Amino acid sequence: MVRSSGSGQGSGRGRGGKDGVAEARRPEVRLPPLEPFGGGGLEPDGDYDGVRFESVDLADESGPGARFMDCALENCALDRTELVRARFIDSVLTGVRGVGTDLAGASLRDVEVVDARLGGVQLHGAVLERVLVRGGKIDYLNLRKARLKDVVFEGCVLSEPDFGGAQLDRVEFRDCVLKRADFSAARMESVDLRTVAELDIARGVERLAGAVISPSQLMELAPAFAAQIGVRVEA
Repeated sequence: MVRSSGSGQGSGRGRGGKDGVAEARRPEVRLPPLEPFGGGGLEPDGDYDGVRFESVDLADESGPGARFMDCALENCALDRTELVRARFIDSVLTGVRGVGTDLAGASLRDVEVVDARLGGVQLHGAVLERVLVRGGKIDYLNLRKARLKDVVFEGCVLSEPDFGGAQLDRVEFRDCVLKRADFSAARMESVDLRTVAELDIARGVERLAGAVISPSQLMELAPAFAAQIGVRVEA
């Protein structure tokens, strides 16, 4: 396990051209006037267009393959909610909470997730494009073999996230905490870790090729890098 505490010195730095790091494209969600959810539970392959789910208890609901376009989910319970292969497009999830939400194989495009409190979220094999995760705390996030492009994790806590075998392209971790992250077999391109407040890597430090880290992080990760190439450091 490798743990590094970020200094935060890069929080004001521009992303992109000036420092050679490709900038993640953030979602620009502008929701139209929304209709309140009429109740009755989720439906498999359901089509929800311009719907507001406000303080709706969706625990144990099943909506595999459902499509959410221009939707807002606010303060909803998602305990054990089954949304396998669901699609979220131009939508905002605010204050959602729950344990065991199943989003395996889901697609999220132009989505904002704000102040979520989730545990054991299954997103393995999912596709995330132009997604912002801001604030909140997510425990045991499963992103194994997922594809992330233009994704920003900002000011959130990710406890034991699993990026095993995932593809990360233009992904930023800004002012957030990564605890016991697993990057085993991950592939990275333009991944910015410089302003991570706490960088704690349990597995996969050798997969950081394609990531950008700060000088202070390099010093703290140096023993792990040396171990990967068989260099022994002794006084």
